[in-house]
Amino acid sequence: MPTLPLIFKDGHLFVELEKRLWLFDTGSPASFGDTNNLAIDSEEFSLKSSYMGLSAATLSDFIGVQCSGLLGADILGNFDHVLDCVRESLSLSVDELHINGQLLHISAFMGIPVVTAQIVGENYNMFFDTGAQFSYFQHDSLSVFPAAGRVTDFYPGIGPFQTDTYQVDIVLGETPFTLRCGTLPDPLEATLMMAGTQGIIGNQILDNRVIGYFPRRGELCL
Repeated sequence: MPTLPLIFKDGHLFVELEKRLWLFDTGSPASFGDTNNLAIDSEEFSLKSSYMGLSAATLSDFIGVQCSGLLGADILGNFDHVLDCVRESLSLSVDELHINGQLLHISAFMGIPVVTAQIVGENYNMFFDTGAQFSYFQHDSLSVFPAAGRVTDFYPGIGPFQTDTYQVDIVLGETPFTLRCGTLPDPLEATLMMAGTQGIIGNQILDNRVIGYFPRRGELCL
């Protein structure tokens, strides 16, 4: 079971493999990079050079951090993961891993994990996307929450976009969070609707926490 450096940089989450940074992105169905093959925990994976027009070079430009590519659901879904953002380490294994905490059920759409979040007493299905530095809530009530300023984000196939954000109180299981949430452009909102989801939970929930992500058995441990 390898333990790898896990690095938050400029709001983005990276894992270091052979001294190269890779974006750890549960919200992307596909991986890509500047190498044809990648070995993780004795498993070998073939990589495409791009996904939806995004390559390692353009990804690096968008996020402002030089990286070798992106690890998406097609690779991450083969392992159990313990993301320790306190000690800045990622443990992953083809065997089952376990940590103490509250287990939440997750489903998946195109390999992307979906969790149930509670907002003002109502339940909403949300993508869990470690590649997202901000969260998103596609609901008319968003603007009633405290304003948190305007930000620029990007998405493959869409490119950069701007959104106003708000501080939203969200509960996952029994764990409360206050997350900075914006709204997605229309094409991305259509994808949410197709998946039966109402938003995205971004990587802010990982800050200073140890979280287990076990996609093969449909569990997230907080």
